[in-house]
Amino acid sequence: MANEYSIVVKNMTKKFKVYYDKPNTLKERLVFWARNKADYRVVLDDINLTIKKGETVALIGVNGSGKSTLLKLMTKIIYPNKGTVKTYGKLTSLLELGAGFHDDFTGRENIYFNASIFGLTRKEIDQKIDKIIAFSELEDFIDNPIRTYSSGMYMRLAFSVAINVDADILLIDEILAVGDQHFQDKCFDKLEELKKSGKTIVIVSHSSESIKRLCDRAIWIQNGKIEADGKTSSVLDEYLKVCG
Repeated sequence: MANEYSIVVKNMTKKFKVYYDKPNTLKERLVFWARNKADYRVVLDDINLTIKKGETVALIGVNGSGKSTLLKLMTKIIYPNKGTVKTYGKLTSLLELGAGFHDDFTGRENIYFNASIFGLTRKEIDQKIDKIIAFSELEDFIDNPIRTYSSGMYMRLAFSVAINVDADILLIDEILAVGDQHFQDKCFDKLEELKKSGKTIVIVSHSSESIKRLCDRAIWIQNGKIEADGKTSSVLDEYLKVCG
């Protein structure tokens, strides 16, 4: 199985503990006596899916359906309460804008920090840094503290690092919605290049056009379960009829 698949999710459930506001006054304690209790919210419920090596897959669904949680589980930022999530191959992710960046350090210094998180050695980063900076188009700002960067500049730097660490699996969560049209187009051209080279890509996006352009397969998550899984156009049509 490890030779054929990049990601295997089996009987996976993820739930989060939700705490109610505690009552402060005597009146609130009498009226809202149950608020000091905790409850559980099941975000993903008994999910089963496999993603083959070289597939480009979109996760779609309304806000709160569990798409981003599933990506975080694949990245092992969080772990399931039940079942397993296994990945096969080197993985890189773009889940939160600027995650892993340090505001007081320069763009160049953050390239070293971020790339090392993805498993590159200092020597490997030395060999790639000019290419990373060139792709980001931040040559004039690369030695400035990144607290001076705009959100678009953050995205450029994060994306440039992620696509240059030679990962087998790339996970992306809505980050390509940030930035100008020129750089968005450049990013998609690069993703198409990575797709053709056999990389596995999983992307969360609310952009139907982006999904149609990039992905061969779509998985629609609804109320924590997989509602549909198949060809992008078919699943999107079904999703838009219900949620469009």
